[in-house]
Amino acid sequence: MLSDWKKVLSLALAVAAVGCAQPESEQAPAAAEPAAEQVQDATVVDPVHYKVEFENERMRVVRITYGPGEASVMHHHPDHVTVMLTPLTAEFTLPDGSTQPVEVAAGDHLWVAAGAHQPRSTSDQPFEAVSIEIKAGAAGGEAANEGDADPTVVDAAHYKVEFENERVRVVRITYGPGEASVMHHHPDHVAVMLSDGHFAFEAADGSSQEMQFAAGEHIFAPAGNHRPKNLTEATMKAVLVELK
Repeated sequence: MLSDWKKVLSLALAVAAVGCAQPESEQAPAAAEPAAEQVQDATVVDPVHYKVEFENERMRVVRITYGPGEASVMHHHPDHVTVMLTPLTAEFTLPDGSTQPVEVAAGDHLWVAAGAHQPRSTSDQPFEAVSIEIKAGAAGGEAANEGDADPTVVDAAHYKVEFENERVRVVRITYGPGEASVMHHHPDHVAVMLSDGHFAFEAADGSSQEMQFAAGEHIFAPAGNHRPKNLTEATMKAVLVELK
């Protein structure tokens, strides 16, 4: 599993004005679905702001970057989770012509159901985010085996669920200096790094591999078991988006 881990970097934007820690029932409604002729892929109609950095049969990771005051064109996203690397201050125009202001702090995430919008930055600072888009009709991932441990259960000190629905689970990860976990299982997932890190990952077969990563990178990993250990004297933070 660990050898597949470093397919880095990605992003795509949000359309709700709700913080990541709020329950699903309080999430802002998705944009209204546009007519078929209006459904356009953001990475095709606006490649300046949206760039694909990883893709497989179930998901796509898109990096989003906007300069101060920049705007996009009307475009469409499938269901997605967007992790903010910098604060987001923007206005979103929906297909019906209505507008919605959005403010989200750096490090927070948003779940947004499939829909269309036209974003415009209302900040005097650049914006960057990573968006994990879930493909329509994507089949479920590899199921955990009996005895595989959920990290949010066996290691709640490092792994905390912040959002969950039928398609994804979003988990916030925090490791203090030199801290280690226990052996646990993740389904297919993308980890978006909020800080630099240097970790050792012990696999289920006892082998180990070290990995270094920088804040703002993302890592895709297929389902599997491991035991991470922070090898630095700094705190590591990340947001994990697990696919169901």
